Amino acid sequence: MPDQPLDQPAGLPAGHPGHHPNLDPELRAALERMPLPAVDLASLTYEELAAQRAQINALMAEAPPPDSRVAVENRLVPGPEGQPDVRVRLYRPADAAPGAPGLYWIHGGGMIFGAPEADDALMVEYAERLGAVVVSVDYRLAPEHPHPAPVEDCYAGLAWTAKNAAELGIDPARLALGGMSAGGGLAAATALLARDRGGPALVLQLLVCPMLDDRNTTPSSHAFAEAIVWDRSANLFGWRALLGDAAGGGDVSPYAAPARASDLTGLPPAFVDVGELEVFRDECVDYALRLAQAGVSTELHLYPGAFHGSDMFVPEAALSRRSREARLAALERAYRT
Repeated sequence: MPDQPLDQPAGLPAGHPGHHPNLDPELRAALERMPLPAVDLASLTYEELAAQRAQINALMAEAPPPDSRVAVENRLVPGPEGQPDVRVRLYRPADAAPGAPGLYWIHGGGMIFGAPEADDALMVEYAERLGAVVVSVDYRLAPEHPHPAPVEDCYAGLAWTAKNAAELGIDPARLALGGMSAGGGLAAATALLARDRGGPALVLQLLVCPMLDDRNTTPSSHAFAEAIVWDRSANLFGWRALLGDAAGGGDVSPYAAPARASDLTGLPPAFVDVGELEVFRDECVDYALRLAQAGVSTELHLYPGAFHGSDMFVPEAALSRRSREARLAALERAYRT
């Protein structure tokens, strides 16, 4: 067997983004055992996308929620005016006291994939660790449902949660909003809508590696043309699905791409995190700085050596554990204020 070059981990082909010199060693070792290819959407048609989505949803449906003392329930709630009802998935600790903190959650998936069930384990952990009632929204996906359908579904679910807080056992003064990846971008957009429509009030916007900017002009959006999990071509595909030909142009709403917002004043406190080795790095850092400059109390984490969603794919790594604990700590602080 030929000698393996010192800078090329076994199990990863030459040129794989897992060779990046800044990649965290634990994450690199995990990729050697289980390589994660970038999402290849370059030649995927929208028809093929629908078939792939159906397969993913079928797999999720076969996986039951984690066995715990958290009750899981689906409900249909009123959608945007004149639009279909929206499904939400509730997670309630068996021992939750009346007036528990609340978390309204938005799943990821690049605007084109995903469902609340994908985050069952994470939501159960939040419910157990925080004693919180969690409401996760199943928003409509692009390209079948382009902007503004996804964000309007998210806002409708948030408005229902706040209106029915007492029945859900939630203290309306301790309601946080969060999401990951595309869900993080939709959470930021939903926070903008809540501000501009006069509510609901939120104690925190938890933006986990959020997808914020359709323009794809930052250095990191170009640097990671090849990336682990989500690369530049996948990102362009997701934004085109959501916005069509308007993507990257001059007439895109901040409720679609929150990085477009010129005024960030009056938003709830924010927590933003992102990995060093991902397309979203620069837009997330810039958004966090702009929030702080607008007077919004903001916590920012830039994780060295992390790729997009690495804490989800390699949960046992020290870096992954640290990132998850930081999010839980931010929620705990917000609920105490």
